[in-house]
Amino acid sequence: MIRHMSSHPARGLSRVLDDLGPSLLDLLLGDPAAAAELGGVGIHDPHDEQHYPERAVVLGVGVHGAEEIARLMRALTGAGAAALVVRGPVDTAALEAVADETGIALLALTRGASWAQLAAMLRTLLSEGDVGGAGEQTLGGVPSGDLFALANAIATLLDAPITIEDRSSRILAFSGRQDEADPPRVASILARRVPERYRRIHEEHGVFKKLYRSDQPVHIPPPTLGDEVALPRAAIAVRAGDEILGSVWAALREPLTKEREEAFKEAAKLVALHMLRFRAGADAENRLRADLVATALEGGSGAVGALGRLGLADEPLLVMALGLKPPGDGDHAQVTAERQRLAGALAVHLTAVQPRSAVALLGDVAYALFPVPDDSASAGERAVQVAADFLQRTGDRGGALVGIGSVAPEPAALARSRTNADRALRVLSCGPGPGQGPGSGTRRVAAISDVHIDALLLEMRDLAVANRDELSGPLARLTAYDRRHNAHLVETLRAWLDAFGDVIGASASVFVHPNTFRYRIRRVAEVGQIDLQDPSARFAAMLQLRLMGLYDGGGEPRPGGKPGSGGEPKSGRPTDQ
Repeated sequence: MIRHMSSHPARGLSRVLDDLGPSLLDLLLGDPAAAAELGGVGIHDPHDEQHYPERAVVLGVGVHGAEEIARLMRALTGAGAAALVVRGPVDTAALEAVADETGIALLALTRGASWAQLAAMLRTLLSEGDVGGAGEQTLGGVPSGDLFALANAIATLLDAPITIEDRSSRILAFSGRQDEADPPRVASILARRVPERYRRIHEEHGVFKKLYRSDQPVHIPPPTLGDEVALPRAAIAVRAGDEILGSVWAALREPLTKEREEAFKEAAKLVALHMLRFRAGADAENRLRADLVATALEGGSGAVGALGRLGLADEPLLVMALGLKPPGDGDHAQVTAERQRLAGALAVHLTAVQPRSAVALLGDVAYALFPVPDDSASAGERAVQVAADFLQRTGDRGGALVGIGSVAPEPAALARSRTNADRALRVLSCGPGPGQGPGSGTRRVAAISDVHIDALLLEMRDLAVANRDELSGPLARLTAYDRRHNAHLVETLRAWLDAFGDVIGASASVFVHPNTFRYRIRRVAEVGQIDLQDPSARFAAMLQLRLMGLYDGGGEPRPGGKPGSGGEPKSGRPTDQ
């Protein structure tokens, strides 16, 4: 039975350095043992008001030079931060006195590693043990679900650096001593997954087939990688009954003895228990978070308590609604998986920008509670920029769209913010439609303040459909005439209204001679019995064109069409994630 584990507190800075250094982090200055239990991860933004968790590890992205680092360390003292991470190289001699003065540990991010990787791995480490609370169980002498501690324990048994991977070769956890391994292992740790070229070599040699068919360690000779020197590997599948959960990999300088092979087999069984426990805990935590977000969004009596448990009480918030473009006849299971993937990606993105954000998938829409410094217009603009950055990073593969609600200065206003986010998302989902200008179909993120008129028109069209309203008055007469005579009077009226009565511009938009257009607009007035000099008549005609679905230029009414039919996002109570 495995008993070895780190002697440092699970959420202490020393433990972080044990698990991530020197693969990702190097301690430059300060005493990691002096720091109390870490409270979370913060990202420094010089252009925004900072809100860090207590005893945070702050990522100084873009902070360079001894003077700038010293200034930030002094500022972080008042915020109660425990450590600052910067990109090297760093003049440590110029910062020794500042480190002593502030008590903040200074760390350097390893060359080649990304800030996103570091933020994700720190949050993984610091979240271990959150589920279960006091009296947390252990499995094999290792805290339940603590895969990093387990990787270190296996590394001690086998005397080799270890990685624990899922079925897609993503690195779930790794042991210390990775600097003793080879370039392929270092590349895997930095990328948090096995690079594709190494994975392809394993597939070509049937390594995965052999690994997943056997319950014994599989010995893999070093691949031929040009000038790179690689070590042999030993790997074993991690199973829960018939389900393959992942695998454990050891980079070996010496072959495993028979005793170590047996220890490797026993360790794989223990890894399976930890992975199952971790998965169950993550599922329970996701469901709890989704319930809290749903309760907060309802804005009722329970909203204050839910926000308190989410750490979002007593500050302005706004709601973001993430949905997908209306699906066609595709695989609904694939669409569901894509929604869950995007919801998870949004959670990572927002917490990197604002650590106290909360995201949950409710029905077909992922809602985010995004803290803002105040209820000014700039708060909405910043939220739009944050959402646009997210969509740019995720690409257009999933057809994601984000609607931004209004700022809620108090919990009671969250329900309205959620409604407004849904309204903005609906406008985006419907594409170019009533009230939308040219090119609006390419828009993927919008605040309700930017699409308020479009949302109102859609809601007015809903009312017309619900009342079974039919075309009447001038438009009914023009539409009937067009059908009987294959004329273009509705198109002519639309072009004339769009051009504010400019015959030259209107005629060019429908590709007819201005004189022909003048004749047609006279026929519009005669057949439709409409006074085009009357502002009220013009407004009524334009509004009816838009509401009844005639604004697409086709000249055919669509009064019976269901507003937003064919894929508007639905929202509801939480779904299991």
